[in-house]
Amino acid sequence: MATAKLPVLALPHPSILLPSARVTIPVSKSLGQLLLSLIEGSDALPIVAAIPLTSPVHDDKTLPPPPDVSETQASSDLPLAEWGTAARVLRLVRPPASTRTSPQQPYLVSLHGLTRVRLLPSKNKLTAQLVTSSLQTRDVEYPPQGTVPSKEAVERFKQAAGRLLERLSRDSMQLSRREGYAKILGMLDDLQDARAPWMADVLMGTLNSEYSDNLAILSTPDAEARLQTATTIFLKQASISEVSRKIASAVDESLSKQQKEFFLKQQLTAIQRELQALQKGSGESPSGNSNNLPSGPIDTNAGAADKGSGSELDDDEQHEADDLADLKRRIEAMAIGSEERKMGVREWRRLKRIPQGSVENGVIRTYLEWLTSIPWPNSAPLTPSSTSTSDLKDRSFLKNARSQLDSDHFGLEKIKKRLIEYLAVVRLKELNSEKEQHAQEQNSEPKAEGKELVLYDKQQLPQIPSSPTPAPKRRKAIRGPILLFVGPPGTGKTSLGQSIAKSLGRPFQRISLGGVRDEAEIRGHRRTYVASGPGLIVQALRKAGRPDPVLLLDEIDKIGQSNFHGDPGAALLEVLDPEQNWNFNDHYINVPVDLSQVLFICTANSLDTISTPLLDRCEIIQLSGYTYDEKMHIARRFLLPKQLTANGLEPEHVTITEPALLHIATRYTREAGVRSLERAIGGVIRYKAVEWAEYLDQSGDPKVIHQAESIPQENQAADSGKPSYRRSVLESDLEQILGISRYDESEMEREARRGLIYGLVVTGAGEGGVMPVESIAVPGTGKLKLTGSLGDVIRESGELALSWVKRHAWELGMVDRPMEDVLKAGRGLGMPGSKEAVVDIHLHLPAGAQKKDGPSAGVAMTCALVSLLTGACVPSTTAMTGEITLRGRVTAVGGIKEKVLGAHRAQMTKVILPYANRKDVEHDVPLEVRNEMEFVFVRTVQEALEAAFGKGALGWRGTVGDGAGRHVLMESRL
Repeated sequence: MATAKLPVLALPHPSILLPSARVTIPVSKSLGQLLLSLIEGSDALPIVAAIPLTSPVHDDKTLPPPPDVSETQASSDLPLAEWGTAARVLRLVRPPASTRTSPQQPYLVSLHGLTRVRLLPSKNKLTAQLVTSSLQTRDVEYPPQGTVPSKEAVERFKQAAGRLLERLSRDSMQLSRREGYAKILGMLDDLQDARAPWMADVLMGTLNSEYSDNLAILSTPDAEARLQTATTIFLKQASISEVSRKIASAVDESLSKQQKEFFLKQQLTAIQRELQALQKGSGESPSGNSNNLPSGPIDTNAGAADKGSGSELDDDEQHEADDLADLKRRIEAMAIGSEERKMGVREWRRLKRIPQGSVENGVIRTYLEWLTSIPWPNSAPLTPSSTSTSDLKDRSFLKNARSQLDSDHFGLEKIKKRLIEYLAVVRLKELNSEKEQHAQEQNSEPKAEGKELVLYDKQQLPQIPSSPTPAPKRRKAIRGPILLFVGPPGTGKTSLGQSIAKSLGRPFQRISLGGVRDEAEIRGHRRTYVASGPGLIVQALRKAGRPDPVLLLDEIDKIGQSNFHGDPGAALLEVLDPEQNWNFNDHYINVPVDLSQVLFICTANSLDTISTPLLDRCEIIQLSGYTYDEKMHIARRFLLPKQLTANGLEPEHVTITEPALLHIATRYTREAGVRSLERAIGGVIRYKAVEWAEYLDQSGDPKVIHQAESIPQENQAADSGKPSYRRSVLESDLEQILGISRYDESEMEREARRGLIYGLVVTGAGEGGVMPVESIAVPGTGKLKLTGSLGDVIRESGELALSWVKRHAWELGMVDRPMEDVLKAGRGLGMPGSKEAVVDIHLHLPAGAQKKDGPSAGVAMTCALVSLLTGACVPSTTAMTGEITLRGRVTAVGGIKEKVLGAHRAQMTKVILPYANRKDVEHDVPLEVRNEMEFVFVRTVQEALEAAFGKGALGWRGTVGDGAGRHVLMESRL
């Protein structure tokens, strides 16, 4: 075998150069200069011995040794292979600095493999320093050439190579590669036996083979053995390719739409993360263009965001892991052995088994987020509560709560009294529970110490249960009352709930039930439905974050009625029952939720549409309308400052006088609440806001504000050229600001007239008012006609009143003989013609578009008929209410406070009420209203007539006091 001396060039691991193949590697500056001098000093392209490294040494032994490498390590032998390749140096280039992979290797050398060579052993060792700094010449040996392999080896080689090329051609997605594999297949068919070893080298250099396979081919100089090795390698690669293809096709078929979507989302996330990193790098680059910097103020929060993961909207793997860790932490915080923990653990295990991209994974995760966000009473709080029991221990707790209620609401003493009672009970129970807990701790301490003195007895060992530790017993929860505030709009029902929450230091949540018609809105949807979720109660608990919030169920009287969606009112029976709501079952959560610590407050305008079982569970508190005195206080303390702040004015800019404010309350509003009063005050404030803005636009002095009385008229004319502003609002200014008063005409129309009586009513909104009862006599056949959208009950009251008047017509002097029909033989009806004319009575209640019904119009209708048939008139400042019986009794009616306040707003001075309602007036009607009005309580119709028309105004036949000369009433009782 021939030998020669060639410069040795070590190939970095895992690079290998086979004969007839080409490779390009980076070299150091010193080697590049030596190769350059070698190229320049020879006529032809120089030849070097390219020897591969069998293992990496310090990532790359061709580089200079790092600082932490000792000289002994740097001077040790390189792990060079025994066989290499004699290669011709085709090109030596020095690429630009921006494209270099390493600054210590500035040159790239391209080599072309010619033939195998074997590196002969030498006494001089090749170290890293020698190889990187110089081209060491060593003796190499060329293997013998011209050997021809056997036919069998060549055929096996062709079959294995053809099988591999066909597989690669089918699997390749590029057309150029498929064409290249087809050409090589054609060359195999015409390949001569002597050229088979050369083809083996070509195929191994072309294919992406492993390092060990390439090194085995390089280290095999014998042609027969090389073909056998290549055949084994090709068969292995063909088998691997077939199996990989089968696995890939099976995986592709098994991938569902959701899994593919998840895979694409992961790719998109990775792309977005890389783009974000590029943008961040370009933004922090010191060589960036300064012209692109923003000219405004620098956002200090941007740096904090850049330090983290960028925008909080980025959906990366870290956020996903944090969310799952938070879910796990919340499940672990639940009480051991509780139902919610068992459910959470079971669903967590299901979540970990289901692929992340599936729909079921999202459903379970949403459920776990809801389950862990509910404030369970037995669970350990993840964050410290905003309030503690220290407020309840404070001796001034009740005083502070009372002052809080007084500062938020004026009046409403009955409601405040009930709330203070509840707060007192809460404080006492909290103190008692602490005493019991302290006593239990004292009793348990001696027992714990005594255990150390007990002798060990194997036969008396206690049995340790295998079940998990049960949840510790929590203190008995204080059941909150279920209050139902009933009253007209604008009386402060909703704001009372907020004041209660402030007094207790609890979170406040409002649930609007108006128009709710589905039972699932209360109890939640079952998880079998798409986009299901919990009910309003559980949602409010999650927002509150505590198991004892104040929940306001607003407009409970306007909830939907029973339909095919279920009855939402019936679903509230469980929520508002103190004996059942400790185990409330939401269909979505499917775990009992404790609502016993929740303070429920319901509001309604009327009790008519609320079911009886639901009313039975509530503590009803009536909120009637405000008096004029209360409205004045509310306007001064709350409404006027609120409107000044809303319209950009200060208190010194506008002053509304007492007469003006009273005129607004009496002439421009007539309601039980204060909403219309607030709107009217807002109109006045906005008018003054326009004047103040115009005054400032005319260069007026903002410090000079004139009062209404300080500028005489002659001075105003003299100073008309100067801008002026008057802050006071007088009663005379209201017509210019708010327009003509709404209720002046109705007050002027009220007059004492025959057949006209003013009754008291309660509207559908819960407000009290005055309703005129009009009656006239018309020619007819002696019948009664009732109009005004009247219900059956009020129609029966009219017929009852007419029957009583007919029965007592002779005592009242309407007919000449007893038991004579007053409509056919009456006197003084005012009808032209014969005195014996037969007439019909038309009884009308105005505002026919409004439905009217109720058992409280009997007295007013009786007085109207008596006034019509006798000609006597009732004063226009007298109003009345009450129901009558055939015996002439006046029975009690409801809504006394609302009716009295309505009469007070209508400036009535005398009110006739049933005697049975006397206690309602003394208990509910404010003292200032009672002092301004005259109340007459009657037991019979005769007393009502005397109170309405005046004593002696009606000519009763016989003595009214002792009943002499009068007919005896015969009563029939079953």
